[in-house]
Amino acid sequence: MRRAVPLQLLADRDHYEQVTKSVLEAERSVWVATANLKELMVENPNAVPGVRRSRRGNYRSVLEVFAELAQRGVELRILHAALPSRPFRKSFDAQPELVAGGVEMRVCPRVHLKTVVVDARFVYLGSANWTGAGLGAKGEGRRNFEMGILTSDEQVIDQVQDRYDRIWRGDECADCRLRDECEMPLDEI
Repeated sequence: MRRAVPLQLLADRDHYEQVTKSVLEAERSVWVATANLKELMVENPNAVPGVRRSRRGNYRSVLEVFAELAQRGVELRILHAALPSRPFRKSFDAQPELVAGGVEMRVCPRVHLKTVVVDARFVYLGSANWTGAGLGAKGEGRRNFEMGILTSDEQVIDQVQDRYDRIWRGDECADCRLRDECEMPLDEI
């Protein structure tokens, strides 16, 4: 059945302005699916304009934000395809709230979808991985060319969350031909 669905088209820096900033304001949950998981820097709201606070300037790791969200009881899930980058792991390890389980992470080598669901109120679907270059945080000339859509349509959100949750729970593992490559098949968690 066809029906009209409200969509917003995002390109390049729009990803940062819309997706990343919505994640920073999450109240209940953030579910991320990405093939590539790297350190993502976000603007530091406590930065004083014109005053450089650190070697990173006016930015901080999104994992610092995740630690704050975890302290507030926000459910954080990341579903990804491969080992995160070393800078991501280093930043992760520096956040005791996350190491203690504040964010749940699961690996599946077949994950190639890129989606972000915030508070079950909006969903992003598109080409951008969870990286600075993908989500547009990098400067002009360094970020990837990306496109995606953003919607608050409840049926689309439900379908995306259902698919995400089936992968998360390992419902796809039984018939997977890459199962032997998994260090920890999701249906065994």
